[in-house]
Amino acid sequence: MLLSGLTITFLRELGLGIWLLFPVLLILLLAIIALGQAAGKLEGWKPFESFYWSFITATTVGYGDLRPTRTSSRLIAILLGLLGLTFTGILIAIAVHAGTVALAVHDAAEKIK
Repeated sequence: MLLSGLTITFLRELGLGIWLLFPVLLILLLAIIALGQAAGKLEGWKPFESFYWSFITATTVGYGDLRPTRTSSRLIAILLGLLGLTFTGILIAIAVHAGTVALAVHDAAEKIK
């Protein structure tokens, strides 16, 4: 059941969507990393701490173990959150589209039977 036609169609469409939007996703990821490094430099964090903080902020998890204290870093955090929401929204849109296509193909195949 795991690798039924519905699942395979979904995974194929999901992969295609990610492949087609990979440049956009990559630019968003690179922007998140660069902004995190910039904020980390302002705050005096190590590079990996900055990387970690940028993704925790971009996913809006926000553990609070690292917090920006400067106004410029806080503005960067706001921008990171918006970029993270955009990135996540694109991935969700790709998944919803893949699911819609997979269900349409599955329903069409059921009507033929």
